[in-house]
Amino acid sequence: MSLVELGRYGRNEAHIIVGRLESEGIPAIAFDGGMSIMEGSWLLIPVRVMVDEDDLDEARGILAG
Repeated sequence: MSLVELGRYGRNEAHIIVGRLESEGIPAIAFDGGMSIMEGSWLLIPVRVMVDEDDLDEARGILAG
């Protein structure tokens, strides 16, 4: 299993995307979400949504659909 970046999003949007993917059976994780809160710059630091490289194409399709 190797994680790849699906995209970079605002903090709230990233967590919505993670939930959407997980509801479709695709494990996903939001990286850097805590950092943006700690630094007080939650609007400036994008949150990376990561998925397994084998799930990348399906995850992109879900977000596009």
